[in-house]
Amino acid sequence: MKLLPRLLAATLPLLVAGCAGHRSQPAYDLVITHANVVDVETGQVRPNQTVAIANGQIRQVTNTSGPALVSRRTVDGTGKYLIPGLWDMHVHFRGGDSLITANRNLLPLYLAHGITTVRDAGGDLTPSIFVWREQIRAGQLAGPTIYTSGPKIDGPKAFWAGSLEVENQAQIDKALDSLQRLKVDYVKLYESTISREAFLNTIAAAQKRGMLTTGHMPYTATLREASERGLDASEHLYYVFKGCSNREDSITQAVQRSLNTPKPLGLFAVLPAIYRTYDAATAARLYQTLAKNHTAVVPTLYIQKLLAELPETDHSRDTLLAYIDPKIQATYARRLAGARAQSAATRAFNKQLSAKFMTLVPALQQAGVTLLAGSDSGASNSYVYPGTSLLGELELLVQAGLTPAQALQAATINGARFLKADQRSGTIRAGKDADLVLLNQNPLEDIAHLRQINTVITRGRVYSALELRQMVQSIKHSE
Repeated sequence: MKLLPRLLAATLPLLVAGCAGHRSQPAYDLVITHANVVDVETGQVRPNQTVAIANGQIRQVTNTSGPALVSRRTVDGTGKYLIPGLWDMHVHFRGGDSLITANRNLLPLYLAHGITTVRDAGGDLTPSIFVWREQIRAGQLAGPTIYTSGPKIDGPKAFWAGSLEVENQAQIDKALDSLQRLKVDYVKLYESTISREAFLNTIAAAQKRGMLTTGHMPYTATLREASERGLDASEHLYYVFKGCSNREDSITQAVQRSLNTPKPLGLFAVLPAIYRTYDAATAARLYQTLAKNHTAVVPTLYIQKLLAELPETDHSRDTLLAYIDPKIQATYARRLAGARAQSAATRAFNKQLSAKFMTLVPALQQAGVTLLAGSDSGASNSYVYPGTSLLGELELLVQAGLTPAQALQAATINGARFLKADQRSGTIRAGKDADLVLLNQNPLEDIAHLRQINTVITRGRVYSALELRQMVQSIKHSE
């Protein structure tokens, strides 16, 4: 009977030591302490917060005054501001097989500017995008989370390579079947040759399948019709602007009648007439329709302004040009040549149009239309550099009349909600993916503070400002 007490006496210290050793094991991979957490939904700041992360996910967000948390790595957020990673809701990876590597090398530019998620808006590199996406998830490639539409849907002899061309219902069904087999995240429509009927019927068919749709609208249709059919988002403001004309029906009919003539009317041919017939009351009714039908809008103010100024701006000494592969730079030539060939009247009108587009943004916001921040960066879109162009977009949204908090929403929670990912992304909450940006200053005071990045965290992986600079330097091209 004396054996048991002796065994207990001998083993108890070992058990205690074992338990103590177990308790000392890090419970978290990363803990950020003393951070000012920006709540993008309310536009408020929660000071002195500790954010604990494990396995790429936020586990808890608590006041730093509580017990210290054991972690493998700690980042001191004193005096700094923590926001969700930014979403660029309109980018392009494209250009064919010869540009696969050049496109892949753009990925670090997004992370370096605090962008942890991008939405690819259609191209011809879908197989490569799926490979990158898996490599990024596995930690084998540094880059943002990628959502993609895969190939665009357009009409016969479509402008962009790789597009799925549709004219009738059978072709629409076949195109949507192929996109579902690819497991794309949404459907992107384009207007280069697609007919009014095919455009609207594609939206309706995709809606029945539960697929999100966004796109460029042919001017033979109206945005109101597309919204009523179930269009989930309109890319750019050209199509919203057409719906703001009190002569939209007659303009649409004129475009339809011109299709079988030697000179069919395109978007840019009728924009001056739309500009002249803009009507605030008509615009307000359209915005109400978009809000009611939950049709979001991606303004892309930055590229609109850049293209309007392209004829007179010398981009040859842009700092970021050195980080763009010469093969992608070569794709800029078409837009640049077109800009230089513009008449003085066209140049003046494009600047007027950019200014007018700025006025649409606060009205859309006030009407309750969801705004999504997108840059339209990618091959063929001259000098719209990945990363900085999204920050420029947010600055223009604020210049147009949004608050910094509203602009941040357009680049965080709005994107997550649109892509049905808000249960795991878009805000800083327990259970969300650890996609975060630590800033040196408060972006709610000045949206330009988004450029003052201290640390980027994507799926729990930490990149200091120095590491981000080194990552970007690795893709720099020698002169």
